[in-house]
Amino acid sequence: MASTDQTVSGVAGRYANALFELAREEKSIDRVAKDLATVKAQLDGSADLLRLFTQPSFTAEDQASVLAELVKKLGLSGMTGNFLQTLAKNRRLAAAADTIAAFQTLVAHDKGEVTAEVTSAEKLSAKQVSDLKAALKQALGQEASISLAVDPAILGGLIIKVGSRMLDNSLKTKLQNLKIAMKGTG
Repeated sequence: MASTDQTVSGVAGRYANALFELAREEKSIDRVAKDLATVKAQLDGSADLLRLFTQPSFTAEDQASVLAELVKKLGLSGMTGNFLQTLAKNRRLAAAADTIAAFQTLVAHDKGEVTAEVTSAEKLSAKQVSDLKAALKQALGQEASISLAVDPAILGGLIIKVGSRMLDNSLKTKLQNLKIAMKGTG
């Protein structure tokens, strides 16, 4: 078994590492990654599903029965279904989104890619994502797997995190910096 990667940590990291190692042994990393991306999209698009995953008022049995239906409906692999059921049984379903992100990081690392977390004020178009990937490849010298998030509070621009580096080019930060600069010139 390969050694665990240190780029992920905590509960989500432990579950992601376990799933990654199992998927590697079964030669199904790409399938599981695709399945988890589908689950993440469902979580992002459904407040009810997100509530089922995150609210402790739902019993493990309730979560497990809904997950069984979700796995069938989405056509997820047995490994992904079993993994989600394990999260529910262990009362760790609230960590699913973080576990999915950690798994994506492990997949990117395995492929020699870096993961860039990009936050924008509005959803980026396919062309903007493509242009961003090209710019990151040029700046970093390697392919970048992009994890997108939307936060209207940044008003405009982008916040890009790659590993421990962060580029905050948001309008909110620029306005805050201008406010600080204006106070100093009085």
